[in-house]
Amino acid sequence: MELANIEKLETQNQSHPTPPQNNGTTFITTCFNGLNALTGIGLLSIPYALSQGGWLSLTTLFGTAIICFYTGLLLKKCMDTNPLIKTYPDIGQAAFGKKGRALISIFMYLELFLLAVEFLILEGDNLHKLFPDTNVRVLGKVVGGKQVFIMLTALVMLPTTWLRNLSLLGYISVGGILASVIFVAAVFWIGAFENVGFSEKGALWRYKGMPTAISFYTFCYCGHAVFPTLCTSMKDKTQFPKVLLVCFVLSSMSYGSMAVLGYLMYGENSMSQVTLNLPINHISSKIAIYTTLINPITKYAIIISPIATALEETFIKLNSSSMAISLLIRTILVVGTVIVAVVVPFFEYVMAFIGAFLSVSASILFPCVCYLKMNKASREFGVEFVFILMILIFGSFVAVTGTFISVRDIVQHVHI
Repeated sequence: MELANIEKLETQNQSHPTPPQNNGTTFITTCFNGLNALTGIGLLSIPYALSQGGWLSLTTLFGTAIICFYTGLLLKKCMDTNPLIKTYPDIGQAAFGKKGRALISIFMYLELFLLAVEFLILEGDNLHKLFPDTNVRVLGKVVGGKQVFIMLTALVMLPTTWLRNLSLLGYISVGGILASVIFVAAVFWIGAFENVGFSEKGALWRYKGMPTAISFYTFCYCGHAVFPTLCTSMKDKTQFPKVLLVCFVLSSMSYGSMAVLGYLMYGENSMSQVTLNLPINHISSKIAIYTTLINPITKYAIIISPIATALEETFIKLNSSSMAISLLIRTILVVGTVIVAVVVPFFEYVMAFIGAFLSVSASILFPCVCYLKMNKASREFGVEFVFILMILIFGSFVAVTGTFISVRDIVQHVHI
């Protein structure tokens, strides 16, 4: 999940008394932003997700896309009830008061924090693949290359988090989409022309791996935190449902293609990131890996910024004399992501946890519950109510089983 223009979420704890303005983003621009929000690092792990559930789980991938598209429409319907609603936490407050705002904000911030952690783990994994012999001896102990690269990457990213004006970093949507296209093309080239082939048959169905697979699939479509902001930014907000349709169709084509390519290439040997499967001696592999490495570096600060701003608004009133405290808060946040990434350097398990616990809640459960609360007519027995009820049952099942499995896997592999 990459959240384009995520710094706009910094306004989520503020009221919005000003009337809507006529200026705003166009349909095409919003499509780019939304597509960038939906197409991110999940692209790397979609073959692994397919290997966990088998070929038939592709139906679940597209089913999850349909559900998340529908819940995105529910968020728009919630916004239509009050012109002052601008952000996702606003919806939570409109539905359940301050507790609703606080709950949704906590889930959003935790999701962003763990996404930043995933960026660091991804960098560590892929840099270690490029330079496998790297290690450092500290106080008589050998620190592995993966941990070294996590810390070095964070050190490089740290100065970017000190910038409060992230407008320059916000114009990356087109670049992010282009990077995804290059990545898929590079993987296809490796399979077709680098003696890898598409000969793996894979498993038809693996029911034990379905909770993990669905957790990954939900992670891929967890752009709901930014959907209200994207809608608010549009010149013509009535076109937002069409924006969602375009974004979900194109992202599903991208995810489906990558899942099939990767699984045909590596089958049951698919790793948590398809880049870790690629033969390192080919230029096309290096293009794919380096393309993967660039995006987290450019987006890490955008992901961290809303959390930092919320903490700053809680503890201080920013002015010229408080910049030192601001820098300290942002530095501590970066250090926190490094600690978690070093202690829990398991990309697939962390992603599964994000998908099952946070993404399912924010992208499936919360939109349905808020809509039912805010729209009395929706609680009347009918097709809409039954469909929403089925979504809630499905989401709750995935959240419980997926979270349990991911937490179990993390606990089993962590050695402190």
